[in-house]
Amino acid sequence: MQVTGSMRSTRSENGRSWAWRSRANLLVTGRLYFPQLALRRRLGQLSCMSKPALKLRSWPLTVLYYLLPLGALRPLSRVGWRPVSRVALYKSVPTRLLSRAWGRLNQVELPHWLRRPVYSLYIWTFGVNMKEAAVEDLHHYRNLSEFFRRKLKPQARPVCGLHSVISPSDGKILNFGQVKNCEVEQVKGVTYSLESFLGPRIPTEDLPFPPATSCGSFRSQLVTREGNELYHCVIYLAPGDYHCFHSPTDWTVSHRRHFPGSLMSVNPGMARWIKELFCHNERVVLTGDWKHGFFSLTAVGATNVGSIRIYFDQDLHTNSPRYSKGSYNDFSFVTHMNKEGIPMRKGEHLGEFNLGSTIVLIFEAPKDFNFKLKAGQKIRFGEALGSL
Repeated sequence: MQVTGSMRSTRSENGRSWAWRSRANLLVTGRLYFPQLALRRRLGQLSCMSKPALKLRSWPLTVLYYLLPLGALRPLSRVGWRPVSRVALYKSVPTRLLSRAWGRLNQVELPHWLRRPVYSLYIWTFGVNMKEAAVEDLHHYRNLSEFFRRKLKPQARPVCGLHSVISPSDGKILNFGQVKNCEVEQVKGVTYSLESFLGPRIPTEDLPFPPATSCGSFRSQLVTREGNELYHCVIYLAPGDYHCFHSPTDWTVSHRRHFPGSLMSVNPGMARWIKELFCHNERVVLTGDWKHGFFSLTAVGATNVGSIRIYFDQDLHTNSPRYSKGSYNDFSFVTHMNKEGIPMRKGEHLGEFNLGSTIVLIFEAPKDFNFKLKAGQKIRFGEALGSL
């Protein structure tokens, strides 16, 4: 009997120790239990996968990691799992596809009885001032696209004639100032490369000498006159703003460069979050000259703003289903028949977005050029940006 009792006690102790080992092999968070050895085995299998397959398998778990309260999945880090960063997770969202779908939806003609409630909801949400619209009757706009691209009354935006550079659009001033070290601020403290944003100044095959790669040499390609500086100004167009943009000064457009790319949101919060956001997004760069040298205006696309239209450029097509990452398309407006390019007068209609987005001005001017702005201020088309 004693032997039998000792055997039972030994089995009981072994059972308890096995239970404790099993519990030690579990990661516990609230009511969620994760078997550690099984997770390590599974993570080892994932590490052998190709990068696209691994990204696909990790994506749902990463979403849960950021959504569940109190870090419910954070104990997984103890077994070697690391979530995809929020930026990488956001970049994996098919924003181009969503923007094309949104564009198709915008073209759907609304029933006459539905137009007023739909547009009224948009007006209330984004604070649209319909008293400035050329047509105030909401039933006039057949679809959302027509409403987004509504025209203004002629007297709604008087063009300032006293200053050499005016705002090309309604919006909010995100940043402005001199371009230093070939880095431009998209918002305060977050920069992007000037060369990455504009692309090479001159095609390589047209250069009589090897292209320069240093920052100073690229700047010297843009600054054409001694004693001048490069300046920049970033204007964010919110969804409730007037969506057309105009010529900010008297200048001549000689070249267009279209960068296909992502269509991530360009609101100020996202611009602080993602470095070189404007270099990732689809954009149309118009370059030319004004009375002080180099001048450029860039229309940057955003989520649901895949459509960027330039009125005098019928060959431009944005948000195409297929594109090569990092590629760009050039088009010259200087031809044998027109050796000057496209002349633009200050305030003249230039193009439009289908929703809010961003305009970036980069231009050459003398050192005594002064901006008449404050960062974060609201501005309207026709108001002064700066002058000599």
